[in-house]
Amino acid sequence: MYAIVRKRELAPHTNLFEFSAKEITVKTKPGQFVILRIDEDGERVPLTIAGANVEKGTITVVCHEVGKSTKQLGRLKEGDFVQDLLGPLGKPAEIRKFGTVLCVGGGVMVAPLHFQAEAFHEAGNTVIGVIGARTESHLIYEDEMRKVCNELHVATDDGSRGYKRMDFLKGLLKAKKVDRAIVMGPVVTMKTVSEFTRPYGIPTVVNLIPIMVDGMGMCGACRVTVGDRMMFACVDGPDFDGHQVDFEELMARLKMFTPQEKLAFVFQEEGGRSQ
Repeated sequence: MYAIVRKRELAPHTNLFEFSAKEITVKTKPGQFVILRIDEDGERVPLTIAGANVEKGTITVVCHEVGKSTKQLGRLKEGDFVQDLLGPLGKPAEIRKFGTVLCVGGGVMVAPLHFQAEAFHEAGNTVIGVIGARTESHLIYEDEMRKVCNELHVATDDGSRGYKRMDFLKGLLKAKKVDRAIVMGPVVTMKTVSEFTRPYGIPTVVNLIPIMVDGMGMCGACRVTVGDRMMFACVDGPDFDGHQVDFEELMARLKMFTPQEKLAFVFQEEGGRSQ
């Protein structure tokens, strides 16, 4: 059992959880993830690690409530427990001195992006941060990103804060020499930014969390096509070359269980109201 030692609401239906997990903390590196299971009947939920505190023996994840299991997780409080935390899983991000690193994050994935941006900053890179969300109220980790970025840009889909959408990146990439780009967020954001960087030949890394089950390469559920190869996000990634990922296939696979997810959510909500 893993205790929730800290919980904080960052935005509507978006919560930060800090779990006591010493054995995971000592091995965690930026870019890796855990698989969480709330109880013995719960589904396995992959969450990218947003921080690790070796002294406290804790890891941090941030989760947006989108379905049955994440809604159930959102109802837990400090002092509550989850049954399983498996990790750290996946290959760590490649952190070294590249020069100027562009770190782009959208939505809930800004939290684990900060984990990487901080590491790039400590490695001596110039870090340009870009964070986005649907609206101003959904922006997270802005203050934390400002502390580790040499410059930070903010964008929202509706223009309620900062730039309206990510199109401004075209001008930024034209004006600045960028040596590496890291993109974490919705698939459409990763695809769009990868296309922006392609003409400049900027190595662009995207962090993929497709449908997963075991998280150790045995089930094959998280397969993605990268270039002409089929790869497993859990063991070959989750970082991949954004210029080689088949994003259309990835988006189609992510929609495979949408009807079942909606049905499970409805059953949970109806069951909760009847109690």
